[in-house]
Amino acid sequence: MKRNPSRREFFGASAGMAAAAGFAALADPIGAAAQSAGVKPGDLPDLTIQEVKVYVTDLGSYRSLNGERGELISVVTHSAIEGNYTLGNRNQTPNWLEWAKANLVGKSVLDLLPTLTSTSGLRGGYGFNGELYVPPGSNGPRYAGGSSFHRATARGTGSAFDSEGVGGGLMTRAGGSWPNWYAAAADVCLWDILGKAVNRPIYKLLSGGCGGSKDKLMAYASSTHHPAIEDYAPEVVKAKAEGFKAYKIHPGVGEHSKATSAIPAYMGHMEEIRQVRAAAGDEFILAHDPVQLYNRYEALKVGRLLDELDYAWFEDPIRTTDMDGLIELRSKLSVPLHVGEFLYSISDFAEYIAKGALDVARLIADNVGGISGSMRVGLLADAFGLECTPHNWGNTLDLALHFHLELALPNAAWFEVPYPPELADHPYFSHKFRPDKDGYIHAPTDPGMGYAIDRAALDKAIKRIDR
Repeated sequence: MKRNPSRREFFGASAGMAAAAGFAALADPIGAAAQSAGVKPGDLPDLTIQEVKVYVTDLGSYRSLNGERGELISVVTHSAIEGNYTLGNRNQTPNWLEWAKANLVGKSVLDLLPTLTSTSGLRGGYGFNGELYVPPGSNGPRYAGGSSFHRATARGTGSAFDSEGVGGGLMTRAGGSWPNWYAAAADVCLWDILGKAVNRPIYKLLSGGCGGSKDKLMAYASSTHHPAIEDYAPEVVKAKAEGFKAYKIHPGVGEHSKATSAIPAYMGHMEEIRQVRAAAGDEFILAHDPVQLYNRYEALKVGRLLDELDYAWFEDPIRTTDMDGLIELRSKLSVPLHVGEFLYSISDFAEYIAKGALDVARLIADNVGGISGSMRVGLLADAFGLECTPHNWGNTLDLALHFHLELALPNAAWFEVPYPPELADHPYFSHKFRPDKDGYIHAPTDPGMGYAIDRAALDKAIKRIDR
């Protein structure tokens, strides 16, 4: 089967110009922020970091989607501006406080932000073993697998680092370890501080080519991994009725609810794909994300069905490390391949794009250097005329982080909402991500991350404050 022309052939020639402008702004984020506020960089408040701390909280019955354990980090400047983010988002960061004291305190955001998560020239094989398991007390299967550097450790319980510069990470040309989840978390806090310092939401400071003109994104519902084939069709009908304009399947074990004998998981997933299309109707946008579960044969079988039923994309069909397999799938399928959640360096993305191993660049901000690193990846994709789809799956701050990227990037169009959306509601954030009547999620208007902490709820949840 001959592949249809790539999407990059249909993008305008202005893509590279937008990317170039965005890269220039990333080189001077402080100047861009000051210009946005109509002031000189020297007129900004004192952004020297005075204190770092960690609010250790009891999350109660809240079950995090991304491994958060109730640790909210705080970076505070001499001018009393506080930046926040949560730890434990997919990768542990033990001793983050000690790392932050050594690397942040006494330094200015103006000096740290342009270089904290810089990386170049790094390539490496990453990913996790796509295995399903059912944890005790859970209502359905979840994925488990080795982390990037400790493959024998269950996902979310291991880390590449015990502290800065220690562990199995790669060394950058400028020194230091990469990937660095410590610096990525700090980067988010620094952007939060900068936005508050100039009274602007972060996305308006990022200069990704949109100039702050994009103020809403279409929402799609993103399922959890359900135990039965029959669980998906009723859910897509419900999501559609609630205003979502698309739906993505995260397949489970691929068995019928009253099965008397097992069938191969990919065959069960194909039945889910058929049932969801029939329930949603011909014109509703659908996608499928097995999270690297298939081998090449299974991915090709499933992908051909997605082509037949006009699904909009096929996400992480096989292990990301199998670049040759991804290239082969692209040559035989028309459905666009979304790949990149398990790439940890802009150099990896460059190689996958150059060799034709993806149609759309998918990224997780925690893995590629926070906001700064993510913008570099998104603008790299834009320079090649490709879309970029940041990964929204976690708590309020995690969704907010990726939302700012999507609003800033000229090549991002969707907002992923975990479904049901209550899964992303957080004990000490009052904001709830829900689409409006037309299916849009609207941009935050408050400065920084844009979603205020419910301080009364946080105070009740705090077990201790580590300083």
